[in-house]
Amino acid sequence: MDKLFTFTLALALCLGTTAMLTNRGLAAGSLRSLEAQRAVDGAFRDGLYVGRLAAEGGRPLRPQIGRWSNERDRASFVAGYRRGYNDFLASAATATQNTPE
Repeated sequence: MDKLFTFTLALALCLGTTAMLTNRGLAAGSLRSLEAQRAVDGAFRDGLYVGRLAAEGGRPLRPQIGRWSNERDRASFVAGYRRGYNDFLASAATATQNTPE
């Protein structure tokens, strides 16, 4: 009886540990899958490109969402536009801080 109890306890411990490690991996994997989705999303990539061009040209942060016909694509375009715009501004600010005077 003691052997059966010890075996059951060890099995439960192993299964619990496996479940905890699997859940931790899923959280990190969901972030990677979001980036992977964005990498193949045409509206997001278009937003990145147009946002970067707008920031380079000194234009205000005003995404032109009329380029896309449905709400999901429009939201994706705006997210890409903001990221491209802000990434360019951040890299430009870093470059000016690192230049010797």
